[in-house]
Amino acid sequence: MKEIKLYIDGKFVPSSDGKTFVSKSSSTDEAIATCHMPSSKDVDAAVDAADRAFHSKAWRDMDAAKRSEILLAISGKIKERSKELVELEVHDSGSTVRKAKADVHNTASFFKVMSKVAASFKFEEQDEAASREGFSKNFRRYEPLGVCAQIIPWNFPLVMAGWKIGPVLATGCTTVLKSAEETPVSAGILAEILDECGVPAGVVNIITGGAEVGKQLVAHPKVAKVAFTGSTAVGAEILKNCASTIKNTTMELGGKSPNIVLDDADLDIAVDGALYAFLYHQGQACDSGTRLLVQDGIYDKFMERFLSRIKDIKIGDPADIATGYGPLINEKQYKTVMSFIDKSTQEKAKLLTGGKRLSGGVFDKGYYVEPTAFEVTPDHTIFYEEIFGPVVGITRFKTIDEAVALANNSKYGLAGAVWSRNKDQAQVVANRLETGTVWINEYHLLNPGMPFGGFKQSGLGREMGVEGMRAYLEVKHLWVSDCDPRDQKPWFDALF
Repeated sequence: MKEIKLYIDGKFVPSSDGKTFVSKSSSTDEAIATCHMPSSKDVDAAVDAADRAFHSKAWRDMDAAKRSEILLAISGKIKERSKELVELEVHDSGSTVRKAKADVHNTASFFKVMSKVAASFKFEEQDEAASREGFSKNFRRYEPLGVCAQIIPWNFPLVMAGWKIGPVLATGCTTVLKSAEETPVSAGILAEILDECGVPAGVVNIITGGAEVGKQLVAHPKVAKVAFTGSTAVGAEILKNCASTIKNTTMELGGKSPNIVLDDADLDIAVDGALYAFLYHQGQACDSGTRLLVQDGIYDKFMERFLSRIKDIKIGDPADIATGYGPLINEKQYKTVMSFIDKSTQEKAKLLTGGKRLSGGVFDKGYYVEPTAFEVTPDHTIFYEEIFGPVVGITRFKTIDEAVALANNSKYGLAGAVWSRNKDQAQVVANRLETGTVWINEYHLLNPGMPFGGFKQSGLGREMGVEGMRAYLEVKHLWVSDCDPRDQKPWFDALF
C-alpha cells in the first residue's frame, strides 16, 4: 500500500501533527494508500515555501526555454509511469481502465502542449502602433501573478492537477495545490514526477484535505490567485472570501449542458454520442450532456435506438478492460443521485429506463446506479439542476428557435452540442448557444491548445491554451521615453 506524504518545499514530509487517513477504492472498498492530512501549520509552511520560491532569483530569472524543458520532461515521465498511474486512477476515482488510460494520455499531452506554449509565448513585446519615434517606445510585459492556491475535484484528479500546474510552471508562478480528499493518490505521484524533473523546491507544493484546508489556503494573505474547479455553490463562497483582498480567480464550476439532436442527424453517431455525453465516467463530469433535446421529426426513431443501445453498455468492475461504466465515487454521491431520481419520480417525470441501484456480485462492493433517463419539461427539477451522475432528462422540441431557447434556459453555460448532417446549419445553432464549448457531431473531446471554461454561473476565466496561460499573468505597460531633453517635455509645464 502506498504512502502519500505532503510535498512541501521540495521534500516529502509527514503531517506535522501525525494525522493520516486511508484512501479506499470506490469499487472494492479496499485500502489503496495511507495519506497524510495537513495541519494548519503545514498549510502555512506550504504557502511560505511557495512565496520564497516565487521571490527567489533562480525561479524568477529562469528563462522560458528552461521552463519549457521542465514541462516536456514531466510529459515524458507521466508516459513512463502510465501503467502505475492508470491502476491508481481506476481504484482511487472509480475510473474505468479505458477512461484512466485516456486521462493519463491527456495529462501527458497537456504538459507537452504547455511546453510549446511557454517556449513560443512573447513575455515582452513592443507595440509598434502605440510607439512613436522621437516620443516613446511602448511595451507589453507579461509577468507572473505570484503564489497561487489551486483546488481540484475528485472526478478527474490527474487531469485537473495537470491543468492547474502546467500554467504555473509555464509562467513563473508558484503554487500550493490541494487535491480532493476523496482522490489524493495521483497528485501524490505527480509530485514525485515533478521532483524528478527538476522543478525547484517550493515552486509546486502538493497537499490534500477537505473544505477547511481549502478555506485556509484561499484566505492566506500571501496567495495572489485562486484557481478552483468544483461546484458553483462552493465557487461562490470562494469568490466571497477572495473579495476582501481582491484576489485574482479562475473558476471552473457546474454545468447542465444541452445536447441538441436535429431532425437530419445521423442516428448512428447521434445515439451513441448522446449516451457518451451523459454516461462518460458515470455522468461525473462537469460538461456532461444531461439535457438531451431531440427534434420532433426524429424523436421516436431516436428514442427507440437510444433505449435499445443503452443496454449494450458493459457495467462492471472498472479494472476490467471490457467495462465501459463503473461505480459512483462514494456513498455521498450515490445518495445525491438517488435523491434527484426520487424527486423526478415524485414530480411525475416519465421514467424511460434505469432509476435503481444495481446489486449482486461486483455491484455489492461499490455504488452502481443504472443508467437513467427521464422524459422531462422545464417544469421538472432535473431540467435545471446539476446531478453529477448517470441521469439524463430528454425533452422534445419542434423548431430550432425552440431548441435554442430551451438550451439557454439555464443558469449554467459550460458546454453543449449539436448533431446534424448539415454542419453549416449546426454551426448557426452552435453560435447561438450561451456556452464556453460547443461540439458539432461530437462530445467531451477537448484540445489542450484551446480554452475551456464557462459562461454564466459555470465559471470565470479559462483553462488550457494561451488563454489558460494568460490567466496566470499580469500585463504591464512599459513606457520608455524617446524624448529625453527637458525642452521636449512641455507637459511638465502644466506644473511649473
